[in-house]
Amino acid sequence: MLKYFYTFLLLTLAVYGQVARAESVLFLNPGATDETFWVTYTQFMQAAADDLGIDLQTLYAERMPERTLAQARQALQGPDRPDYLVFVNEQYVAPQIMRMAQGSGVKLFMVNASLTPDQLNLVGQRPDLLGSLVPNDEEGGYLMLKELIRQHPPVAPGQVIELLAFSGLKITPSAQLRERGMQRALAEHPEVRLRQLVYSGWTRERAHEQAKLLFQRYPKVSLVWSANDEMAFGAMQAFSEAGGVPGKDALFSAVNTSPEALQAKIDGRLSALLGGHFTLGGWALVELHDLDQGVDLSQYGGRDRKISLLQVIDKTQARRLLAMKTSTDYGVDFRRLSAKGKPTSYRYPFTLQTLMR
Repeated sequence: MLKYFYTFLLLTLAVYGQVARAESVLFLNPGATDETFWVTYTQFMQAAADDLGIDLQTLYAERMPERTLAQARQALQGPDRPDYLVFVNEQYVAPQIMRMAQGSGVKLFMVNASLTPDQLNLVGQRPDLLGSLVPNDEEGGYLMLKELIRQHPPVAPGQVIELLAFSGLKITPSAQLRERGMQRALAEHPEVRLRQLVYSGWTRERAHEQAKLLFQRYPKVSLVWSANDEMAFGAMQAFSEAGGVPGKDALFSAVNTSPEALQAKIDGRLSALLGGHFTLGGWALVELHDLDQGVDLSQYGGRDRKISLLQVIDKTQARRLLAMKTSTDYGVDFRRLSAKGKPTSYRYPFTLQTLMR
């Protein structure tokens, strides 16, 4: 009898172990370990993973696409393969990663930048590609310039408002889309003249060096559009060194909700601030956890979705977000966001407001 009891116990433990085993997710982070946006992005993902019981590992590429590909190769062709690989189509690396994934048994999910139409035609439909979540980058670039123009004092007929723009990398989809949004806003405001757009590689140092020359070349600039916060701070530093006061003599904008950017918005040095897309990885884990539980995403808003995460942040919201940075779980119950067992009318509440409840 004792023999049968131990056999039953071992079988029970084996079954329980299979049920309780956490799904494993590897996130290939294209950013750097000292880059506030991507570090915060990973922290939010980890908060979601802890809540959902997911085994999450993150590898940083330090802004080197060749490192992303090497990490993907090891993950997809090595002995310890994750259940899911989450990655960004940064510098258009997605097709190469998908080629490596063929036959690996690893399921794929893209965040922030998904396949371009040309890439989609190239790789075709893949059953191992479960879906994607991307932000409203084009709308973000548009809203940011519209907010800058809204705050600028009106000019007399025939006069112009001079603008400088700092973008990221030419081969980064998010930079291209934000530029496109800026150009759309420009088309609606003929009184605003773009003096020059430069590519600063998302870095403060590069933007600072470029801005020192640009403010000498265009001394009447009063609007400065930047596709992220690091470039905005580089431009603001150069403007201050030239004797200008950011927020007074020229209006600056930025994307990202780093503590420094939030404080600059509160202080008035940043006139327009957009953010919210640092949450994308965490929201992706909610969907992956649901997929692992058998949820059909096509019934709950689709497998590939663009989310309106980038929004204009006012000073009150900036204060709330800044206070939230001290919390490790961001005050979000990720399990409650699951679509499992909910009617098909349910839509995932993946918004910045979910953090502010």
